[in-house]
Amino acid sequence: MKLIKLNPVTNGTRHQINLQKNLLSKTNKLAKSSINGFKQAYGRSSSNGRITVWHKGGGCKRLFRNIESKNVKFYAIILTIMYDPVRNSFISLNFDFETKRFFRTLATSLVFPGSIIICDSQKLDLRLGYRTVLENIPTGSLVHSLSLSENESIKFVRAAGTFCQIIQKDLKTCTLRLPSGNLIKVPISSFGTLGAISNAQDKLVYLGKAGRNRHKGIRPTVRGIAMNPVDHPHGGRTNGGRPSVTPWGIPTKGKPTVLKKKRYE
Repeated sequence: MKLIKLNPVTNGTRHQINLQKNLLSKTNKLAKSSINGFKQAYGRSSSNGRITVWHKGGGCKRLFRNIESKNVKFYAIILTIMYDPVRNSFISLNFDFETKRFFRTLATSLVFPGSIIICDSQKLDLRLGYRTVLENIPTGSLVHSLSLSENESIKFVRAAGTFCQIIQKDLKTCTLRLPSGNLIKVPISSFGTLGAISNAQDKLVYLGKAGRNRHKGIRPTVRGIAMNPVDHPHGGRTNGGRPSVTPWGIPTKGKPTVLKKKRYE
């Protein structure tokens, strides 16, 4: 995809950088007819209306597209690449020749409409977009949409432009380097898709104005020191000599608050 820098005719477009999405399908009747329901960001309790998630609410309604997250065997052709409002990567609309059904998957980078994609646990003549067990993929390859077994859904490497690399394999396990740099061990029977997730340039987009964040359902983030004492421990505009804490009094600097990462073996 190509990046577009808008002409600075208003304050909102002065620094705005967008993705040119004219290659994506948006007038396909088949694609539109298979979209159902919508999601909207509320951030409040459905029973009493109190805020349950900070900085969330409002935004545009977003039509929901179901994604094939299970490792169902298929032999399909990519019909079109589509935009998905609930994730930053693109999705592809596919047609399975064997079951005669339409389904969606996360789009792989450099795999275009008209390409054949396969999901099978048997040995394949590997190409970009093919999905199989890690046992069939050579060491050093890049994979995405990782699931830990045949019956589990996709759990790792789903964001735009991300991929993990196969570092080492033995008879039972496979060592992978995640996009975060962490190394994990997963069963060699885990499923992965060859290649990287599409829309790698998403991180280069510059919104340019606060209104685009409001369209996404993201509300303003207020500093704790700018609040009243009843709203935050930092409130009252007096630093008070207290170390930085969360709104619930948990230290934010120095004290480890994250659980030790689980290793899949």
